[in-house]
Amino acid sequence: MSPRPTPPPVDVIEADVARALAEDVGAGDVTAALLPDAPDIAYLLCKEDAVIAGRPWFDACHRALDPDVRIDWRVQDGDRVSAGTVLATLAGRSRALVTAERSSLNFLQTLSGTATVTAEYVDAVRGTGCTILDTRKTLPGMRLAQKYAVRCGGGQNHRIGLYDAVMLKENHVRAAGSLAAAIRAARASQPSLPLIVEVETLAQLDEALAEGCERILIDDFDVDTRREAVRRAKATPYGGRIPLEVSGSVDLTTLRGIAEDGVDFVSIGGLTKHVRAIDLSMKLGPVP
Repeated sequence: MSPRPTPPPVDVIEADVARALAEDVGAGDVTAALLPDAPDIAYLLCKEDAVIAGRPWFDACHRALDPDVRIDWRVQDGDRVSAGTVLATLAGRSRALVTAERSSLNFLQTLSGTATVTAEYVDAVRGTGCTILDTRKTLPGMRLAQKYAVRCGGGQNHRIGLYDAVMLKENHVRAAGSLAAAIRAARASQPSLPLIVEVETLAQLDEALAEGCERILIDDFDVDTRREAVRRAKATPYGGRIPLEVSGSVDLTTLRGIAEDGVDFVSIGGLTKHVRAIDLSMKLGPVP
């Protein structure tokens, strides 16, 4: 069993939560003020099959308003659950429970949505040796949270931002005059960073293989061209030493075939861009 993914640092999670509570609570929860501020209990229900992600954000929302709240989880991030599963029970002050409810659910349902769809893509390539990657197409301000959710779903992270890898695309090639010149310039400028090169033709693929890089992205190749790209990348003298990544025009209907062609990675922007939140609810009172 693979280890549980590590969440972002606590200060990142708390900053996410502080922003969420500030926009929701504002000067104060005028509706919660109608409740007696007494001890109460609640339970968290998942209404559909899902992969859970976002516990640290859920917890931080409630603890920001009631440091003494008790949250007893019945599942871990990364667990697959079925519809009707009680995920957790809570015990705390009634006003704090209802004030934190919406923000805590927003985090949990959104991140669980990303984890759930990631798991579908991971399942689709199982046994092929292909790895599912995310992209930088994340919700603004939620980059590290969503990339954590991808890991909960069994995927891996592409670069986190513009600072931790060099990625050459057509604009860089155009500016440098050729793909080879762009690769050499990138190596000279950032020798310690991974270099990912996007190619648009088989000729550019040959150029990237000859120059060397950490990964080659073949974007929107048709089936025959993609298979030829795999053949060339695995042929001597290259011997598969540079992995190939596919991106663009990929969905669950085409994914398995792409993976079976022998590519090493498939990156899916929709994991974090086309998010459908998981249906969750938090209800005051004991579990029925």
